Amino acid sequence: MKITVLTPDQEIYEGPITSVKVPGVGGQFEVLKNHAPLVSALGAGNVRLKMEGGQNRTFSIEKGFIEVLNNNISLLVQGYQE
Repeated sequence: MKITVLTPDQEIYEGPITSVKVPGVGGQFEVLKNHAPLVSALGAGNVRLKMEGGQNRTFSIEKGFIEVLNNNISLLVQGYQE
């Protein structure tokens, strides 16, 4: 899977991952390879990217949106903090 993480000001990360866990407005959920197409609003909380090498990258957001289509994920966030 490939993810692009964007704020209104900059691109935070673009590259391959094995999963992403996000704070949906109805609760936290995880996206894995071959996930069904999805667009969802995100609330405040932590985002965890699991990289192909096994490393994790975690950061917090205030809100945002996620789009999943054909193993490409776009994560648009506000209030990004490493």
